[in-house]
Amino acid sequence: MEKIELDDFLVNGVLKEKDFRTKVEDINWDKYLDQKVLIKGCTSAPVPIWSYLIITAKLTDVAKIVYYGEPCSAVEIYKK
Repeated sequence: MEKIELDDFLVNGVLKEKDFRTKVEDINWDKYLDQKVLIKGCTSAPVPIWSYLIITAKLTDVAKIVYYGEPCSAVEIYKK
């Protein structure tokens, strides 16, 4: 299972919308084609709900299944 961690989108410990959107656009989403993908729920900083929605929207174009949470208790949020 592929994993996306929102900590990777933080800038100096904060999720900034402009930087977040730039990083999202720079991702090669094709690497998630027909994959099971986990959007990891825990981060070291508060993360706004819209950030999860943006990533989920991108993944629904390519991923087979999208999960949210921790690997041991992931919740399926999308299935192709």
